[in-house]
Amino acid sequence: MLRKHYMTAVRDSITYVEEHLLTQLSLAEIAEQVSYSPFHFHRIFQSIVGMSLTEYIRRRRLTHAASELVLSDERVLEIALKYHFSSQEAFSRAFKQVFHISPAKYRKFTRNLFLTKEDLPLNKLIPKGWMPSGSNPNEYEIGVDTRKAHGGKASAIIRSKHESVHGFATMMQMFKARKYREKRVRFSAFVKSDQVANWAGLWMRVDGEADEILAFDNMEGRPIKGTTSWSPYEVVLDIPEEASVINIGILLAGSGTVWLDSVEFEEVDDSVSVTSGDPLLVLPDEPTNLHFELDFEGAINNEAKEEKG
Repeated sequence: MLRKHYMTAVRDSITYVEEHLLTQLSLAEIAEQVSYSPFHFHRIFQSIVGMSLTEYIRRRRLTHAASELVLSDERVLEIALKYHFSSQEAFSRAFKQVFHISPAKYRKFTRNLFLTKEDLPLNKLIPKGWMPSGSNPNEYEIGVDTRKAHGGKASAIIRSKHESVHGFATMMQMFKARKYREKRVRFSAFVKSDQVANWAGLWMRVDGEADEILAFDNMEGRPIKGTTSWSPYEVVLDIPEEASVINIGILLAGSGTVWLDSVEFEEVDDSVSVTSGDPLLVLPDEPTNLHFELDFEGAINNEAKEEKG
């Protein structure tokens, strides 16, 4: 429960950061926005995001700067100063650490690869290892967006083709569960949404040898809705000994757009709570009550318990 409050505080802080990337930001200022002490919030942010708040802000500024290198004709120095780097040299050093290429070369090569006369297009090729699926994926565009990213050069995107779509679409992947059996795992990512009318969410499902569902969480009880900036989300499940396959992905049900980036899948300890609030139905070993008999005895016993209570 405490982690849930921490996640909310981190999401609120990230929203504040996104809205103020072009201004001077400090840990004390951001911590005050979410009502924590700077020292305490530094530890909270580090534990959930995996990096310090200062490093997170630096990386987000670099990602925005990378987009502007491709989409604008501003000089590299102007972009560097805009995102609070002290010089073009300092910006270039930081940029190379993240993108492994200089800003000038990134601008040239990326424009040659992706730009058309009209705009930077959606790449509908599904990234290696991922696949489109869902109840009605044909009503959605699923692919890679090189214009919007959280921590790299591109993000995954699911976008409805029109406002009145039915069913849902997902970008997902599946892999063997053997390595993770009897362990607790976390599937986490940053997600951005735009005008999601129904809901969206990360999801993870654990299947057995006979394709039976052993564990499942799709964030339906804590959905992503409307328009949101990049925010961290997670799904945590225990992997049973009899698990065969693990499935992970992001889904969009209804109209709108979602982006997925900075994905991680890792083993965690028992200090991290599972996120699936409702245990799966325990199935009987054989069929029961084939004649639709009413459980009068059970009903009477329950009534007696209620009267005593």
